[in-house]
Amino acid sequence: MTKITLSTMEFHAYHGCLEHEQKLGNTFIVSLSMELDTSVAGQTDELDQTLNYQLVYDVVKTQMEIPSKLIEHVGQRILDSVFNEFKQIQALEVKLSKMNPPLGGKVDRVTIELSISR
Repeated sequence: MTKITLSTMEFHAYHGCLEHEQKLGNTFIVSLSMELDTSVAGQTDELDQTLNYQLVYDVVKTQMEIPSKLIEHVGQRILDSVFNEFKQIQALEVKLSKMNPPLGGKVDRVTIELSISR
């Protein structure tokens, strides 16, 4: 089994419960760790025998473009979309961080982590 990680994908998106979050947006960081069998790709050097990272990124980007009140909702959509789209993934972990959340004090980020396996 191989773990493939897309680390620290940065998006400007419009997620949040507060009106200014929905209008001005914020910075969000997404990381995905995916476990799958890449043994055939390791021997053949053929892209169709592994996971195309560009297609995974595109799914994440599409989900990040849909405004939501809760990052839990966004994270679940990313988890479900990637896991359902790419059947070769055996286990998936999604980390989604909202940078500088408006909590009334200095907070670097709030992060949620979700995981699923077959």
